[in-house]
Amino acid sequence: MYVFFKFTKRAFLITFVKPFNHFIVKPDMKKILLATLLFISSQISSAQLYFPPITGNSWDTISPANLGWCQDKIDTLLDFLETKNTKAFIVLKDGKIAIEKYYGTFTVDSLWYWASAGKSLTGFLVGLAQQDGFVDVNDSTSHYLGSGWTVCPPAKEGLITVLDQLKMTSGLDDLVPDNYCTDDTCLQYLADAGTRWAYHNAPYTLLDGVIANGTGQSLNIYLQNKIKTPTGMTGLFVPSGYLNVYVSTPRSMARFGLLALNRGNWDGNQIMTDTAYFNAMTNTSQNLNPSYGYLWWLNGKPTYLVPGFQIPIPGPLMPHAPMDMIAALGKNGQFINVVPSQNLVLIRMGDAPGVGEVPYTFNDSIWERMNDVMCGSTSANSDLTNKTEIKLYPNPAFQTVSFYSAVEDNYHIFNLLGENIKNGIVLSGENKIDLTGIESGTYILRIGKRNAMLIIERK
Repeated sequence: MYVFFKFTKRAFLITFVKPFNHFIVKPDMKKILLATLLFISSQISSAQLYFPPITGNSWDTISPANLGWCQDKIDTLLDFLETKNTKAFIVLKDGKIAIEKYYGTFTVDSLWYWASAGKSLTGFLVGLAQQDGFVDVNDSTSHYLGSGWTVCPPAKEGLITVLDQLKMTSGLDDLVPDNYCTDDTCLQYLADAGTRWAYHNAPYTLLDGVIANGTGQSLNIYLQNKIKTPTGMTGLFVPSGYLNVYVSTPRSMARFGLLALNRGNWDGNQIMTDTAYFNAMTNTSQNLNPSYGYLWWLNGKPTYLVPGFQIPIPGPLMPHAPMDMIAALGKNGQFINVVPSQNLVLIRMGDAPGVGEVPYTFNDSIWERMNDVMCGSTSANSDLTNKTEIKLYPNPAFQTVSFYSAVEDNYHIFNLLGENIKNGIVLSGENKIDLTGIESGTYILRIGKRNAMLIIERK
């Protein structure tokens, strides 16, 4: 099949001619062809998704019944969210609102903070700044912040790049008294950049300065020009101590999730044209923590690290969630979940869900119930389908935890340090594990190659 391009002042024409023998592209045509194929790809992708108008508050909906979802399970999910201090919950399917619920006095126009979910927005902005030629992520951070922004030896400080800030591999000590402190005296050498992963807020926060100094615009103005105006997002980064915290409505959070779902394209407008950066941002960025990209959390990886700990935990970060999901996770349960295989975006805003829950375990609990709503259709990994899923009860557990296993296998209980604190054998059929002597907290119960979050509470 030959491909012929005809350009006019107003349009271009692509003609496909059979049979296909070979396809020759002259060097001077490669860039035109690539740009054209990217354009066509974006149009096809966008055509599969609905995008709300940039202005106004209208947003098309789609009935869960029309999606074939199990409607009798929706109330169970929404009631669970209410018990977990949720303020807003939105599920987009193909860009349309399938579920939307607000609690208490919170409304569609109420404002709430994103917490660390805003990191993913910053990661996107850094990519746009590089795309515009203002920033090179391979540059030393000192190029944008000036030398002496840390108290590290100059040679060690010079090793830290913008990319290390995005990957959480700065090597700066995250165990200082104030992990958020961006003063030079708080930014101390612990390891060479790139050799250690640690969830460290201060180096991330200083990306705001990298963007501002690189672009010559404030963080909020650059955000307004590059993302908010073309997508209709509202909101603002607000200073809070050492941090800049993004605040917006839930639907603005959903707009950003929809932009990420469509790989930086908003209704045919390719906002992020740097596909290499987008791919790197949403895939494993280093081998130390496979479940982390550029300020995005990644599901479905073989191991993960959690903030404050250095021992890898086996299995996917959120076993009940789709394996291809990328997520922006924030303190107290601020979530943007993006699932390309399902064309899904799931948003949760609210207060802390309660004792025993940290963001990723709470997010997994939501997906456990979301699976029921979707009649078990969200799993993207055959090893985690209903046939092999571990259903724990009660969970949170007190003195014992019970579950069913189809086969005899070994079990291990890991704490969040990755330490094996209990192990044994499960039998085919119903099983019960004695939890006496294990402290309150969040654990991983691993049976064979399957994992489940186990929360232990002591009355």
